[in-house]
Amino acid sequence: MAYQQSDLDQLHQTLLTVATGAQKVRFADGRETTFQTVDAVTAAIKVVDAQLKMQRIAQGGISRRRTPYYRSGL
Repeated sequence: MAYQQSDLDQLHQTLLTVATGAQKVRFADGRETTFQTVDAVTAAIKVVDAQLKMQRIAQGGISRRRTPYYRSGL
């Protein structure tokens, strides 16, 4: 599922509203979610932010490759 920057902005706004008592958020694609705590909103923000970063990296053509290092020289 592709998230948009507006979804992240909406979650930041929801963080403020959940802290004051409201609990629902509606995303750009029409989905609606109810949050119970500020911690749940914070976790959702982390997930959406990570997804957006991965999408930007994929669009930018940056790829990272790891090469294992072994002490034995293999």
